[in-house]
Amino acid sequence: MTRSDLVEELAARFGQLTHRDAEFAVKAILDAMNDAMVRGHRIEIRGFGSFSINHRPPRIGRNPRSGASVAVPEKRVPHFKPGKALREAVDQRTPDL
Repeated sequence: MTRSDLVEELAARFGQLTHRDAEFAVKAILDAMNDAMVRGHRIEIRGFGSFSINHRPPRIGRNPRSGASVAVPEKRVPHFKPGKALREAVDQRTPDL
């Protein structure tokens, strides 16, 4: 699902919202989540999951083309952990392979 799909779904589900209002609402929520993550805060949405920041320490990597050692600096990366309700819902809807 893309951002525009999310806007369409929100506008379709709530008839009193115009497409423009739905787009504004989605943008406001995603911007607020983005700002919180940039500040290092954890976001928890009950029944859905939590977003947090993981720290990756510096390491020595290899250039695949030349094989030379490359210093990879430390990073802060976003991490999503699904909640129990989401995990169970996905598991129930997944066809047996």
